[in-house]
Amino acid sequence: PEALAGGPIGRVREGDTIQIMVDTIHLTGSIDLVGHNGEQYGPERGAEVLGARAMTPGIAPDERLPNDTRLWAALQSASGGTWGGCVYDVDRIVELLEAGKRALGG
Repeated sequence: PEALAGGPIGRVREGDTIQIMVDTIHLTGSIDLVGHNGEQYGPERGAEVLGARAMTPGIAPDERLPNDTRLWAALQSASGGTWGGCVYDVDRIVELLEAGKRALGG
């Protein structure tokens, strides 16, 4: 679903090196692109690389995708997407719903 919302996972390619860090004391973590095809770089450069890439070709919703997952992806997209911090922007969602209702005459 993150990829469907335009998130960075939809930009990962074969040959990418992904670093996963979990801090069990502070309950924080990160997942970063840190290289590709043997070239290594830091998380900041990895974010730039992901940001410059197009979505991986062929990513599309599976016809069996559950409704709640489709709704989650739509709400993420309306809220600024995964790049917006993976949180719902309720004001933005309401604004879009109201605009849609007006556009449809409701």
